[in-house]
Amino acid sequence: MKRLAVKDASACMTCLTCEMACAQAFYKTENPIEQDLSCIHIGQKNGKPKITLCVQCGKCAKSCPEDAIKANPSGVFLVSKKLCKNCGKCAEACPFKVIVQSKNAAAISKCIACGICAKVCPQDILYIKSDVMA
Repeated sequence: MKRLAVKDASACMTCLTCEMACAQAFYKTENPIEQDLSCIHIGQKNGKPKITLCVQCGKCAKSCPEDAIKANPSGVFLVSKKLCKNCGKCAEACPFKVIVQSKNAAAISKCIACGICAKVCPQDILYIKSDVMA
């Protein structure tokens, strides 16, 4: 399975460069972070960096009434923009709250393990992990 992973969360500077890159890749708008349009969330918990990301668990796909979210051969769950009605059921089901539901978009967006965030991370702590599927 292919997914985004973290090498060392303690090295995160909470610069939000990864959030900005992710949001701009999906939504070409100004201030995408203020609009919470990133599929990766950087915050703090107990004074330490907390990185929240999609682990490709598939709970979003199971909750979709339109069957608009399916795993590709690499195990990455992708959204069919044609089938998605932006109802938000997947966002409600996501245990990590990293599915983006924008009222200005026809469909939700979620991490597709593209690596854009990893490429821009100045601390080089994000990477795309490929697990062997059983």
